[in-house]
Amino acid sequence: MATHAHVIQPYLFFEGRTEEALDFYKRTIGAQVNMLMRFKDVPPDAPKSDDPGCVPPKGADDKVMHAEFKVGESVIMASDGMCSGKPQFGGFGLSLPAKDEADVRRLFKALSEGGQVISPVSRTFFSPAFGMVADKFGVHWMIIVPQEMSKAA
Repeated sequence: MATHAHVIQPYLFFEGRTEEALDFYKRTIGAQVNMLMRFKDVPPDAPKSDDPGCVPPKGADDKVMHAEFKVGESVIMASDGMCSGKPQFGGFGLSLPAKDEADVRRLFKALSEGGQVISPVSRTFFSPAFGMVADKFGVHWMIIVPQEMSKAA
């Protein structure tokens, strides 16, 4: 059986707050926006979907249909989705490796701005510095200094 290399890219739906989120991530964790397309940028002759979940809400012309941004070497995609104003990010978190404890604390403090601390930065059996926070958009972040684990024999 042949194997294929796959890359999984998170796609976050900020429900009308994508532009605010991108500005926040640029300022706090050095994100770089590679691409941004608004609903009004869709060509008029583009094929339309019959799925009502794929139709942008009225008045969403200036909202973000699709964006792509990088944090370090990771590519993350984002959209305003249906522009409900209520993003929900449950059942997953984004792990953000840091170079050292000071970097963990800096990133943690930045992402905590307006958010909620889930687990303060502390030493654990698996890392010299690890903390979890839900940012002001509700995205869960796990900031960690990676530590090489010993391999089982």
